[in-house]
Amino acid sequence: MILPAIAAGVGVAVIVVSANPFIVRAQDAVPEAAQSAPQPAAEPAPADPAAELAAKRDQTRAELETLSKTISLSTDKVSALQQSIADLEKSTESIRQALIDSAARRKALEKQILESEKKLADLGVKEDGIRRSLHERRGLLAEVLAALQRMGRNPPPALLVTPDDALASVRSAILLGAVVPGIRKETDKLAADLASLAALQTASAAEKASLTGTMTDGIEEERRMDLLLAENDKLSRSNAAELAAERKRSEELAGKATSLEGLVAAMESEIASVRDAAAAARQAEENRKLMTDEQRAQAKALADSGVPDKNRIAPAYPFGELKAKLEVPVAGDILRQFGDADGTGHEAMGMTVATNPETVVTAPADGLVVFAGAFRSYGQMIILDAGDGYHLVLSGMDTINTRQGKFVFSGEPLAVMGAKRVASATALALETNRPTLYIEFRKDGKPVDSRPWWTAKDTGKARNDS
Repeated sequence: MILPAIAAGVGVAVIVVSANPFIVRAQDAVPEAAQSAPQPAAEPAPADPAAELAAKRDQTRAELETLSKTISLSTDKVSALQQSIADLEKSTESIRQALIDSAARRKALEKQILESEKKLADLGVKEDGIRRSLHERRGLLAEVLAALQRMGRNPPPALLVTPDDALASVRSAILLGAVVPGIRKETDKLAADLASLAALQTASAAEKASLTGTMTDGIEEERRMDLLLAENDKLSRSNAAELAAERKRSEELAGKATSLEGLVAAMESEIASVRDAAAAARQAEENRKLMTDEQRAQAKALADSGVPDKNRIAPAYPFGELKAKLEVPVAGDILRQFGDADGTGHEAMGMTVATNPETVVTAPADGLVVFAGAFRSYGQMIILDAGDGYHLVLSGMDTINTRQGKFVFSGEPLAVMGAKRVASATALALETNRPTLYIEFRKDGKPVDSRPWWTAKDTGKARNDS
């Protein structure tokens, strides 16, 4: 009874094969195709697993982007979010901490989405492999299923005792003894393939359901961050005319500058808010150097506890001491590392990370924003002065949510990625159309490898590493 269902499940037809002319009465029991051991089909050329997985990930990502457009928050959920922001204490410290917490949750959700995307792609590749195997063996499976069905309809043991043709019965017995093991092997393999296919489909459905919930939570957190940014903007807004004048002046300086070093120097000397904040930060660093050993120990304990002073205007600790402690500012896949070929015949001066659309970008460390805007081939760019002669460069974003002259904390949201990769000199020869974030660390004006600063979980190989 289950054979027709199995046949339908693998997309093959149960066929009737002509009988062997040497068997008279056993012909209804043993079709011609079953009289010789099934011959395996010729092996096709093996596919490249990495290319197959990459193609499946691209397909999965496109499906998820389509799915994300269908998800929306209910009116009640939006109202609850607005009320939670309204109930929040309206102080710079509380809003900033809420933003950092929101960014951390959002990055965690984005990492979950990336992991689910990888799992779905892997399950899809395995499912495609089984389907391809069944398709390639469809002729053989048709013969096996036909033999099984006809033997079930006319059981061979009854034929073996047919008295009017003992010779045919003996021939049938010999034939079945040779063929049945082969049929059983193919039948077991078919049953195992179908069971694996069903299990993979169940796992994919469960992962998609979990992913839908994660994406909904991500949209909710994105809306919460938008509301918090609006509140933060209200609190930190200075004179609108001053801000507009500074923005215009920074654009003029960016247009004249021919290098990052020149841009930083111009900003720190000619933009009032950046100049004053940089001077205050340098003074705070000098004061830290004059601290006693006991005071340094207390500051280190405070920093290690993860709750440094939220009113500080300088990094909580020297940047050189932060090795293996920073988190990559965006959730994504590392495509290129410092020192890799950059597509122009030179070595990359920074790392490039591919992200999903509209991913949040956070500050990798405490720092003063000395530039925020468009700069030459870098596109939208943020430069942070992290102290100790270090500058951190982030570029490739779509929307920037900070301004020059502002001191930001580690984990604070700075920008949002776009929907597509921005064409720039830092993203040449990249085999992706995903948004890409370029990250460059500079010490005393010279690029340095950022890998020693990232935590162990963020220091994986680039996709093109061997």
